Amino acid sequence: MTHTARRIGRSLALVLPVVLVLSGTLAVSAVPWAGHGSGTQMLTASSTDVSTRAKSRAPQDVLREQLLAELQEKDPGVALTHLQREVENRPSIAKHCMSIAKALGAAAVRHYGPTRAQSFSRPVCDTSFAFGVMHAS
Repeated sequence: MTHTARRIGRSLALVLPVVLVLSGTLAVSAVPWAGHGSGTQMLTASSTDVSTRAKSRAPQDVLREQLLAELQEKDPGVALTHLQREVENRPSIAKHCMSIAKALGAAAVRHYGPTRAQSFSRPVCDTSFAFGVMHAS
């Protein structure tokens, strides 16, 4: 009896690691993210349960969004005045002033139409607002 038990034990000691390695390899290769050429990948964790840090946005992007919202709520003249004040208060924004003013001009055309939008034009950022109005018309 002990001889038979030893023989079975030795056989299992040799075969069991091979079976475990093969079954593990097959299990890993069967999951969707193993890369069988499919264009989609699935994550093992639910993305709704994971809290991620939001990317920090550049100050000029935050300012652009604030001014565009202000343009919708009030009028382009108020937004342009605030843009001019921000450029005076924060000189680092000055290099983005033209692109922000153009975006305000284009948004003014969408909201007020080209003729009325042009009436709000001011010499802020080398008349980039007027260029945005003209380009959006």
